[in-house]
Amino acid sequence: PVFSAAKRVPMEQKRVLYAEGEDERVLHAARVAIDEGLARPILIGRPSVIEMRIKKIGLNLVPERDFDIVNPESDPRYRELCNDYYRMMARDGVTPDLAKAKMRRDTTLIGVMLLRRGDADALVCGTFGTYDYHLRQVQDVIGLKPGAKQFAAMNLLLLPKRMLAVTDTYVNENPNADEVAEIALMAAAELRSFGIEPRVALLSHSNFGSSSSASARKMRAASEILRTTAPELECDGEMHGDAALSPEIRAKLHPDSALTADANLLVMPNLDAANISFNLMKMANGDGVSVGPILLGAAQPVHILTPSATVRRLVNITALAVVDAAELRRSKGG
Repeated sequence: PVFSAAKRVPMEQKRVLYAEGEDERVLHAARVAIDEGLARPILIGRPSVIEMRIKKIGLNLVPERDFDIVNPESDPRYRELCNDYYRMMARDGVTPDLAKAKMRRDTTLIGVMLLRRGDADALVCGTFGTYDYHLRQVQDVIGLKPGAKQFAAMNLLLLPKRMLAVTDTYVNENPNADEVAEIALMAAAELRSFGIEPRVALLSHSNFGSSSSASARKMRAASEILRTTAPELECDGEMHGDAALSPEIRAKLHPDSALTADANLLVMPNLDAANISFNLMKMANGDGVSVGPILLGAAQPVHILTPSATVRRLVNITALAVVDAAELRRSKGG
């Protein structure tokens, strides 16, 4: 559904910035995005390096015809970007000289600044460096969408017999009950934007009140918050992972579970649980396709990948970013 939706978006409305435009994986992904009609790539990087690597790996990619380049060493918007960034961050330790230096070498910062001023529709970054570093640039420049109190990350795993979403895989170390509930709502809204109806399981080592530990109580409280604030959302917990994915186990443990079918959105109690479980599932199911991390809560479409990102994952997140941009435009009446 995401690829089909991305292809339907007019080409002039799917300009996707790639912060690591010199990365060979990004170049391959850009070629696929062009061939599939998913996006108009904008690569941030030195033109000589980009063209050298295109030639090295034998891609049929021509600047201006197929994609655009933002050269950090000589972009006509450089002075304006520096001044804007300095004005935004002057009270956070950024001097005019530091703004100039960062705007020459920090490609993610360049990307978020260009996105903020409307020179692109979405940004993909993160093929090198830490997730937290890229997120800081997003937080400083793009910020949270109206109504959001935090960022979060969700990963999708497309398996032969099911699709699973896992959150929060990269951002919040140990969210409280209110934060868990908000993360679940943001993730559910994102799934709906892809045409997937969310069925949410709040996971724990505890099964429907079998433990009174702090973590179990937190997930139980988050479940109660969701029942009150989003009664239309199919959601239950706290529960074990096997109960979330097996109607037989749920029926035995809690015949009155609110889940009418297996959960497709697994909300974890903390960052370790989410990240470890997703990566284990990804590796154990070698024939599955993973998508993400998908950044939730940002005011504009930005997605931060990880250094292990493959070409396929870059292509998938490109399509998703285009759909996010189209949803944002629709929400603003554009």
